[in-house]
Order: sequence, then C-alpha cells, then structure tokens
Amino acid sequence: MNEGRVTGRADLVIANGLVVNATGSRHAHVVIDGGRIAAVLDAEEPVPAAGRVVDAAGRAVIPGGIDGHCHVAQITGRFRTLDDYAVTSTAALWGGTTTILDFGIPRDSQETPLEAARNKLALSAESRCDVALHGSVIDWDDTVPAQLEELAALGIRSVKMYMTNRGSTMADNDTVLKVMREMARLDGLTYIHAEHDAMIVDCTQEHADAGRIGVEHLHETRPELAEEASVREVLAMAEYTGAPVYFVHQSTPGAVDLVAEARARGVEAHSETCPHYLVLDDGVYASRFPEWYACCPPMRSAETVAGLLERFAEGSIHTVSSDHSCYDLTQKRERTDDIRQMPHGLPGVETRMPVAFTALAEAFTRDGLRNPPHDDERLLERFADLFAASPARINALPGKGIIAPGYDADLVVFDPGESRTVDGGALHMGTDFSPFHGRELRGWPQTVVAAGRVVLDADGFHDPGPVGRFIPRAGYRESTTEPPMALAASRTKGS
Repeated sequence: MNEGRVTGRADLVIANGLVVNATGSRHAHVVIDGGRIAAVLDAEEPVPAAGRVVDAAGRAVIPGGIDGHCHVAQITGRFRTLDDYAVTSTAALWGGTTTILDFGIPRDSQETPLEAARNKLALSAESRCDVALHGSVIDWDDTVPAQLEELAALGIRSVKMYMTNRGSTMADNDTVLKVMREMARLDGLTYIHAEHDAMIVDCTQEHADAGRIGVEHLHETRPELAEEASVREVLAMAEYTGAPVYFVHQSTPGAVDLVAEARARGVEAHSETCPHYLVLDDGVYASRFPEWYACCPPMRSAETVAGLLERFAEGSIHTVSSDHSCYDLTQKRERTDDIRQMPHGLPGVETRMPVAFTALAEAFTRDGLRNPPHDDERLLERFADLFAASPARINALPGKGIIAPGYDADLVVFDPGESRTVDGGALHMGTDFSPFHGRELRGWPQTVVAAGRVVLDADGFHDPGPVGRFIPRAGYRESTTEPPMALAASRTKGS
C-alpha cells in the first residue's frame, strides 16, 4: 500500500528499508520533501527521483527519537552542568534523537517558573535538533496559576515537581496538589520525581552517623520503598485531582506496577525508565569508579533490574528517556566522600538508543517474546514505540514519532545486528566519561535525518547549525495521531 503522493523531484529518499512504526512494519521507500515526509511507497515500486537517495536495504528505518527527559545547562545549587544546547543537541543527533525535552527549573528562589522557562527558551536557539520544554514549580504562591497559563500559551504544557531534594528543588504536598489542579484545568501533564523525602533524609542521616556516607553507599541511602511509597502517594493525589501524571526514571518493578494498577482503574498515569536502570545494578558502587554511577534514584539490585526488564519488554513501561545531566569527573570526584555534597546525574542522551535497544532485545530473548523472524519486527515495533511514538503521543508533540505522510522527516536508519563498544572518551556529550564505557551494545544509528536533513551518515556528522525549532505542544488530551497540516486544518474548521 502506498501512502501520500510524489510530485516532481523529491529532496531525499530513504529507499528499500524496513520501515518500522509502533503499529506495524513494511519494506518501503520514504520520500522526503520540504522537511516533511511526502510519501511512503511499497519497496516493489521504483525508487523516485530525488536530490539524494540513501539505500537502507537490510536495515530498519524508525522514527527519530524523542528524549522526554534532558537537563541542559542546568544549575542546581553550586553545580552547573557543563553542556549547552549546541553540545547536547549535537550529541542527541549522534545518538538518533531528533527532539529533546528540557526543563525550566528555577535555579533559586529568586527565579520564577516562567522566568526559568523563558531562559531555557532563549538558550535553545543554539539547538541543532528540535526542542520542547517542561516547566517546573517549587513553591506555590498566588502568581503560579497565571504563570502556568502563560506557559501553556507558549506551548509548555507540562510541569515537573520533585518529591525530594529538601531545601533546593523539592515541592511540598500542598504545592503538588495545587499545581495538579491547575494542570488538569489547563489540559496539561504533571511530571513527578517520586522519592519519599522523609525516608531518604532519615536513611541518609543514619548512614552519615555510621560513617557510611561515601558514594559507594549511595544505593543504601535511597531504598526502593522510598520510591514506591512516593509513587503511591502521588497517584492518590492525581486520582483525587483528575490530573494526568508522568513518573520520571522509575527504577523498580513495584513502582511500575503501581502505575499499571492505577491505569486499570482509570487514572491517567505513565511510567518512564532510563537506560541505566535496565543494564546496570547496584554492584557498580563496589567498582573501581563508583562516581560514574551517582544518580538518583540509584542503581538497584540485580533482581530488581531483572523485574524492571520484564516490564520494559511486556509494555508496562511507556517511555525510555536518558535523564541526561552533563557533569564531568572533576565535579563528580570533588566530594565522593559525602553523597550529600556531590552532583547526581549521568550523561546519556547519545547512548539512549543503543543501551535501550540492547536491553530490550535481551529481554525479548530472555522472556521468550522473540521468535525469529516475525518477532524481530515485533521487537523493532516495541522499540519504535518506546523510543519515539509514545513520548510524542504522551507529550502531545505534533508531527513527531510516526513515519507517515505529513509528519516531520525525522528518521533513523540502523542495523539491529550491528554491535559497537562504547568508548566514553569518544562520545560527544561534553563530558569525559560514560557509565556504559566498555560495554558492547547493539542498535547504533548509521544514518540520521532531522527535519529532512541528513545529519549523520557513513561520512560522519554534518552540523546543520542552529536550525532546531522550539515545538509548542498541544494539550494532553488533544489528538497527536495526525500530522501537523491535518491538525491545523481540523482546528481551523472547528473554530
């Protein structure tokens, strides 16, 4: 079946690939013109004339990745990540991600949520890929509803709140509840970092009193129960207010199951995990370089990782994001003796694709979900959903996450069987390490197309310059299953 029309000479054709969407796969040619997908033609058809043809025979073609959880040029306390939008967006494209979502988190009590978001919006002008933004609220006051309305008018339709990090980014329960009410009113989405602050503070103090406060003890100070208790509490507030909620970086199967149970009773809730929780366990804190793995939540036990992988493969987890935070080893090593004084967060926007694909492929094989050849396509479709389609749908990003006529021409060509070994020093994220250094991973991008431009191919990276667009998002309940032109037409017709 052919979709769309070809009129005249196209800009670019990705020919003969296995075109993979979350909803199905087929061998086809993808015709690109003017930065959008013009047609998807059966592979039996002749390859249309184009300014450039990329032969994708024997390889998969998936939608460009959408990383819903990145921290760019983030200031937290006395630490600032070492990247900017030029660096992080370049690394994203190297890793097959063509749209990133960053956070406007107030750097201190003097910066309002609206000011923080506008600051990030200005910085994003240097981006090489498309950008969308989340807001963030720490303290409630009478100006917050109007600020949230203005953010929504800008196309910033989600707000992140932290249930921990007392004294810096933490929002109290009153603030969370009030913001949830506003987000429900504004058809927005509430993002939540769920860890029970009182439990973590108490557990951390106990370890400090015992002299066990170095980074090698990080995983002991933030128990699984603290994450799951916070998820349970936030789900109750979401159910009470009717607010859709999205949990970032879930690290335990118990937390994912709580979301699944809430969804079964009608709560609009979503689970995100990160690549590092799928392939690393808490044994890393006994390694030679435990500071490579300092993040919150920490890595969990091998048994917990196995359970999380099961949920990842079966569909209980909706998205996989990097939680990219670009600190270097000098910053990490400044206070490895006291986890309360060191920055937490890992670089990962560039490695999200191969780590997540490798983990998913292993989980499919382990759980008996993969039976070649047909279930190889099922694996690819599940990956396309996690990597692009679901983040686009949940975050209401028009024109993203699907390979179909009218959608943005954001594509990744890769060979699912190709393996490479991670060299942390050769990556492009603006730091000097990777938590995946030395690991053999599958699913690296070979060709990346962003907005119709080939930005990565066998000849290397082709810097398009600061061409990334800010993407205003639709409301949470607005349809994003149609391309932008159809959406615009339907809104004009209905207005």
